[in-house]
Amino acid sequence: MTRVLARSLSRKKIVTNEGKVIGTLKNLVVDFETGQVVDLIVYADPSFDTSGYRVEGDRLFITFEAVKDIKDYIIVDRYLSRK
Repeated sequence: MTRVLARSLSRKKIVTNEGKVIGTLKNLVVDFETGQVVDLIVYADPSFDTSGYRVEGDRLFITFEAVKDIKDYIIVDRYLSRK
């Protein structure tokens, strides 16, 4: 995957590789020792079923390993994004 500046990700829609909208990117969790992005913190779309996902309050967490592509949308693998 090519390098992407974090500020360009602000408020991007997150969708599954099947085209279902998960929500909008809220923030990132970064491991400061390695500099690697660990998780995406997402505002879940009201129509999205969050069962099977890690949810804390109004935040949905998706592991960065599930990210397949970043362009107009952040595409994540539906199976890898579950906890």
